[in-house]
Amino acid sequence: MLALCWLTVATGCQAIDFHASSLQAPVPPELAPPSELDMVSLPAYRIEPPDMIRIETLALVPRPPYRIDAHDALMIRVFGTPEKMPIDDYYSVSEEGIVDLGPAYGVVRVSGLTIDEASEAIRRALQFVLQQPEVSVQLARSAGAAEISGDYLIQPDGTVNLRGFGAVHLSGKTVTEARRALLEHLEQYFDSLQLGVDVVGYNSEGYYVIVAGVNSGERVSRFPITGKETVLDAVGQIKGLTRVSSKTMWVARAAPGGFDAEQTLPVDWDAVARGGATGTNYQLLPGDRLYIVDDNLVAANDFIGRVTSPIRRLLSISLLGTDMVRGMQVLGRTYNRQRMY
Repeated sequence: MLALCWLTVATGCQAIDFHASSLQAPVPPELAPPSELDMVSLPAYRIEPPDMIRIETLALVPRPPYRIDAHDALMIRVFGTPEKMPIDDYYSVSEEGIVDLGPAYGVVRVSGLTIDEASEAIRRALQFVLQQPEVSVQLARSAGAAEISGDYLIQPDGTVNLRGFGAVHLSGKTVTEARRALLEHLEQYFDSLQLGVDVVGYNSEGYYVIVAGVNSGERVSRFPITGKETVLDAVGQIKGLTRVSSKTMWVARAAPGGFDAEQTLPVDWDAVARGGATGTNYQLLPGDRLYIVDDNLVAANDFIGRVTSPIRRLLSISLLGTDMVRGMQVLGRTYNRQRMY
């Protein structure tokens, strides 16, 4: 007992490394975590705040009766015009709500009218110039429908704001489910609706790189995940290991809800970086933490250097002052000797 107590006092208290590879049982091949040459496809992405999605309108035909608005494009064709002055083209509705048919025919106000009412208004206006004109008007492009196309940020409440067409809840949906929800919502405004939906900003899911500094705490960096990142990619994101960083690191994988057990995957950095080994160059999954520990000896040396640096400066200043005083004393004695002779 005395010998055991003496050995304990001599060696000091030693912390148990719960992440040591020797304490972990070997993993069966079928349960081995995905790595560089054995990656897995991530499950279908679920849209969450603050993701960014892109909506493209492939075909949008407003439901009748549609009221013409500013910046709409109309296809106007008039039969009975002179051959050299036809009216057979696309015309844009101006900000004032009028279409300009050319110098020979003038302008016609169509804003707020239905397609049939606009045809009749143009026919009446042309009666002063043409004999019995026949007018055909079609909606070529709706300005309001064009406003739907664009990039949208998923709001904190999980909805996307479609400006003048209301809001749709998309949080937790895949891209296919989001497209279906948007179609169901916009069908109350449009016929023959065709949309393209894609995620252009994967902002809701990512992984973390945590560098545990002995004297500087834990520095946490977050990076977006695309599905093919490995440990090597993560270290590259932080511009490599610093002089203080050790080669001790592991991947901490988020445990399912209700489980407190740690899921840690030790990384053999020398084998990955120098030997090209892929076994521990694990594929990172959403929510993973790559934990890197600083080298204790290097960190302690830096800490001692920072602590003693001010003392060294003070001693240097003190020695410099002493040398200056001695120099002045010697200079004074030399001057007095010269005066005596």
